[in-house]
Amino acid sequence: MTATWRALALIIVGGLSATALAKDKQPTAIVIGGGMAGLTSAVELQAKGWQVTLLEAKPSIGGRSGLAASEWVGSAKLQPTLYHYLDQYKLKAVPAPDYVRNPGYLVNGRYFSEADLQKEAPSTVEGLKRFDKSLDDLAASIDDPLKPLANHTLQTLDSISVARWLEKLNLPPTAKALVDQRIRSRYDEPSRLSLLYLAQQARVYRGLPDTEMRAARLPGGSQGLAQAMAKQVKTIKTNARVSAIVQEKDGVTVKVGDTRYSADFVVLAVPLPALGKISLAPSLSALQLRALKDINYGWRDQMLLQFKKPVWGKSRLSGEVYSDQGLGMLWVEPALKGGANLLINLSGDNARLMQAFGDRQVVDQVLIRFDKHFPGAREQFKGYELRRYGKDALAGGAYLAYGPGEISLYWRLWEQPLGRVVFAGEHTDALYPGTLEGALRSGQRAAAQVIDLKAGKTVGPVESVAEAKPVAAPEASTKGEKKGFFSRLLD
Repeated sequence: MTATWRALALIIVGGLSATALAKDKQPTAIVIGGGMAGLTSAVELQAKGWQVTLLEAKPSIGGRSGLAASEWVGSAKLQPTLYHYLDQYKLKAVPAPDYVRNPGYLVNGRYFSEADLQKEAPSTVEGLKRFDKSLDDLAASIDDPLKPLANHTLQTLDSISVARWLEKLNLPPTAKALVDQRIRSRYDEPSRLSLLYLAQQARVYRGLPDTEMRAARLPGGSQGLAQAMAKQVKTIKTNARVSAIVQEKDGVTVKVGDTRYSADFVVLAVPLPALGKISLAPSLSALQLRALKDINYGWRDQMLLQFKKPVWGKSRLSGEVYSDQGLGMLWVEPALKGGANLLINLSGDNARLMQAFGDRQVVDQVLIRFDKHFPGAREQFKGYELRRYGKDALAGGAYLAYGPGEISLYWRLWEQPLGRVVFAGEHTDALYPGTLEGALRSGQRAAAQVIDLKAGKTVGPVESVAEAKPVAAPEASTKGEKKGFFSRLLD
């Protein structure tokens, strides 16, 4: 063989070897955000043979996992993704007692079950049932919760606030206060919430008994699941706040201070307020940049109050208990070293009004209210833990809660990858935003999208976002014409 042919053969063999090496090279991904969505993406990609580096801006992982040491979770039917991971990591949820499965009410400092309330305040119960029936009617009008903008009438609901709709129901004062508290605790202030979003979420859970919402307790809370997942991820770097993400032809570079990390793909699993603080090249679309400023987040302060003894006596403050005094959901938590703990969620505008106060001032304000109903609470108080998601610059709120007009603009906007960057987080899940289930689902979806992109598959829009234009109200009905359900909404 001549020297020329030998050189050519070596070139061919070298090329084939390089191709084989490239084919066998372990794919890499950087996951930004150590909350439940980011952890899920990391463990799923790692399980498929990927080399994963997880970057978390804060000192610890877990994201917005709650303070509850033993929080309530839904049933396996309601939260199948959660139970999948609980089984995988051998975490057992403890079935909830029957008295917890239905919500309770704290009215003027007294605990009431619905049956108790029926005896003493039947008009309040009638108002609560009227609200439930009206909301169910709205939910029934949505054929597919993944397509809440299916027709003009549903689009119109997006232009209406929940507060405006509640005014039309004309509920008795106590019923109205309890309904307001339920809505602000689960989502946000009724005045800040899209009626279409409330209806869409009701449609997601329609047909499932309310008892499915609090079917079990999760010892250790969601933080326990976060820790179990974190143990599986080989490379986690905390206190690693990302400042920029730069995409190139063959990969992505992530900047953390003076340090650079490179990978094939990135999963960006941070809340939208945190995303707005990261420079991306190429940039987000004009609509995505607008969404960063517009999309509403529910506001919540979550506090765990520690007492020397249970000052509430035999009152049942466990499970989902709503107060007419704006205290939000309350429930008793196990006290590991004696005493008694009470978890209180201060939500919506009640929490926003407190943002000017320091942590201890907020706790004192809540104690003053609580002491009015349970004298001696302040004397028995011995400590607290507090999480203020609204004041957290990297969270900007507790969870996504679409405001009026926002579904029409931003529906499923964050399910579409931006080149080699895929988005995850509870705000990217269409069915279960604002929930642990939604965060886990989004992490799974993001990992699957990354794998598809690596395989050369096209990951297109899940569903087109509606055009950004105002929705006109239906024309007024003619004189003498009987008004329909939706027409009465807009009077």
